[in-house]
Amino acid sequence: MRIALVDSGLGLLAAAAAVRRLRPDASLVLSSDPDGMPWGPRSPEEIAARALECARAAAAERPDALIVACNTASVHALPTLRAALEPEVPVIGTVPAVKPAAASGTPFAVWATPATTGSPYQRGLIEEFGAGARAVPVPCHGLAAAVERADEAAVDAAVKAAGDLTPPDTAAVVLGCTHYELVAARIRAHLVQVTGGPVTLHGSADAVAAQALRRIGATADPAAPATGRLTVFANGRPAALPDAALSYAEGRFLTAGAA
Repeated sequence: MRIALVDSGLGLLAAAAAVRRLRPDASLVLSSDPDGMPWGPRSPEEIAARALECARAAAAERPDALIVACNTASVHALPTLRAALEPEVPVIGTVPAVKPAAASGTPFAVWATPATTGSPYQRGLIEEFGAGARAVPVPCHGLAAAVERADEAAVDAAVKAAGDLTPPDTAAVVLGCTHYELVAARIRAHLVQVTGGPVTLHGSADAVAAQALRRIGATADPAAPATGRLTVFANGRPAALPDAALSYAEGRFLTAGAA
């Protein structure tokens, strides 16, 4: 079994690690666009073109499925990728976990990139799945870029700035950018200071990993032998995981567990 993942940068690590936990025998193909990261400020046409370039590099490895491990690309590039790759390669998009965050009916916030915050796409998600709970969109200026660089000081500053925009009665936070899941512990620790109590974080990595297995008719088998290989592309060329990836538990897990 081989699963490919596409993102502008390190945001794909969380979903890749989730796949590896479910199926240690699955080989992974990680294809990113460090020269074009971040995708958020680009036009939809540019995002689709760059995501397609990454997807074609990954598709050359003949994956059983391809995960678009990026919220921005899932909004703007999913139809393009599906038209180019399906039905040979199922393409799975990433959707912010608004529905589970709203399930309790308590106030929640959606942390996302400035380009996504307030977008028709995000508003539509909240209207469709928000279940009437109060939802506050929070733009996280510079957080994805800081995560990409593994710049701890910049991550902490961006998290604090987003925390300042988060109401103190917030019970849950949707991590609306895949990069944010890599620093979930830092986000959670700061939100405790903001709210005075525990805050539930909702990411998308586990759900999208499970969906990828369902799409190819596979089941989870965490006890499978850790025989999966790791293949990395950067801007369409074979590469190694960048040093910044090893700053995160997900990156270290992937490199330690790869055949």
